[in-house]
Amino acid sequence: MKAAITVFPGTNRERDMADALERASGTRPTMVWHGERDLSGYDLIVVPGGFSYGDYLRCGAMAGNSPILRAVKEQADRGVTVLGVCNGFQILTETGLLPGVLLRNAGLKFICKMTHIRCEKSAAPFTGKLTQGQVSRVAVAHNEGNYYADDETLDMLEGEGRVVFRYCDDRGNVSDATNLNGSQRNIAGIVNKRGNVLGMMPHPENAIDPMAGGTEGLPIFQSLATAILA
Repeated sequence: MKAAITVFPGTNRERDMADALERASGTRPTMVWHGERDLSGYDLIVVPGGFSYGDYLRCGAMAGNSPILRAVKEQADRGVTVLGVCNGFQILTETGLLPGVLLRNAGLKFICKMTHIRCEKSAAPFTGKLTQGQVSRVAVAHNEGNYYADDETLDMLEGEGRVVFRYCDDRGNVSDATNLNGSQRNIAGIVNKRGNVLGMMPHPENAIDPMAGGTEGLPIFQSLATAILA
């Protein structure tokens, strides 16, 4: 599997992401600086978390207009698999690769903790190793993780089966009490219409080792490796 991880000033999860991908596939990804304009030849492109450009102007806005994001969009349009996590999700919404926007957390505070998410859809390339309804314990670390879209867009996402993850409790129950940041309909991750672009706020790359947060994020990366190497 030939994977690229985009790197911006302020990115801080690229090494965690590289470790997760290498553990799942046996191959070390390539770090690609934001000024690059060509991403051809990669099977997977990852836009990792952090604070690109310090979240100045608006989270993800400056990164979304960088040269490398034009290349990301070109490859996504060709069907290449793209994963955006946390700030990466914010960037993907800024580029229009995914609908909606990530707003300030409802509690107006930065959230850094372990939480649970429920898999709403078991399908390649992102969740083929998960079962529908499976609950995973993963980390979150964000200030703008409150997913927002208008009702028409939300109904479209639901109707087309494009909601991939929701915030829940350890038994998979979804409620206002389990919605840690105010996201509409407890949405934690969505895919594009074609199904090759996933954006999610939680950090599965920080749940790949029993010594550091558990291993319940690893199946997402194993799903990617299996689908891409098949």
